[in-house]
Amino acid sequence: IQLQLYCKPLLVTIYSPNSVLGTTIGYFVSACCRSTINSNFPLAEKHLVLLRDGRTLIGFLRSIDQFANLVFHQTVERIHVGKKFGDIPRGIFIVRGENVVLLGEIDMDKPCDTVLQQVSIEEILEEQRLQQQAKQETEKAKVTALKDRGLSIPKADNLDEY
Repeated sequence: IQLQLYCKPLLVTIYSPNSVLGTTIGYFVSACCRSTINSNFPLAEKHLVLLRDGRTLIGFLRSIDQFANLVFHQTVERIHVGKKFGDIPRGIFIVRGENVVLLGEIDMDKPCDTVLQQVSIEEILEEQRLQQQAKQETEKAKVTALKDRGLSIPKADNLDEY
């Protein structure tokens, strides 16, 4: 579920793959509006966060708490497909701590020696769609081959329940 709330002049995106957000919405909105900042954490630097569903977000970390709930400012969602990448602007992004896999500071002083090519949003979304379509076809062929041999594998949708 992705909810968008208006917090005074700011548009806030609250991210949670689950349908249950609980009472944390009130905390997130109040943290955003009050600009809760922990002075011991380097908030002036860009950070990268990898989410449980595979998304990669890059932005300025503005708040963090003991549950790893994060508030990002000037956030972009980076999509990688092969040797290409694209950035989708997301603005203020709030992430519930249970979805955080990795959080790290980006060293802006280090020279970029990557061979990745930045492309437009439309182009990277089309590349991503084609990649996901090819992956689904491969997975379908794999399931068919296993069924022909009398085997079956559980669907990925059911694995998250355990």
